Amino acid sequence: MAHKPITEAQQRIAQRRVARRLAMIGTYQWIMTHNNFHEIYVYFQEDSELAADFRKSDPAFFHQLLRSAIEEGERIEPLLTPHLDRTLAQIDPIEYAVLRIACAELLNHPETPYKVVVNEAVNLTKKFGAEQAHKFVNGILDKVAVQTRALEVSASTSA
Repeated sequence: MAHKPITEAQQRIAQRRVARRLAMIGTYQWIMTHNNFHEIYVYFQEDSELAADFRKSDPAFFHQLLRSAIEEGERIEPLLTPHLDRTLAQIDPIEYAVLRIACAELLNHPETPYKVVVNEAVNLTKKFGAEQAHKFVNGILDKVAVQTRALEVSASTSA
């Protein structure tokens, strides 16, 4: 059975998916260690397994997403806190890492439809988070999307 070659668009989607997973891992590492962006970014180049994945990613997208998730807390945290039933410190670190990278993407990557951002975050949470955590992440990000992408959300709900 012959396989069709993957298109450039499919390759870009796959590279961004890897970049999101790596950004989530890097953000988790930041939450746990409080290392700065540069230290974590260098670690990704030096660790053989992470470096192999990094080569499969969209490196510019990874760099921007990780840097934003780590360094733009003053933009990200006010988007999250009104929708939480607990403090940020009480959120599971995996869920918090996913929420931070998704918020960074919602804020800084308008080219990515908000439904894609939410879906990718839910999938990461299903893979790495607690059993029902994806429902929590989905609910929070739906509300954050209304704040960050109001026109896009209203256009999709009225369609």
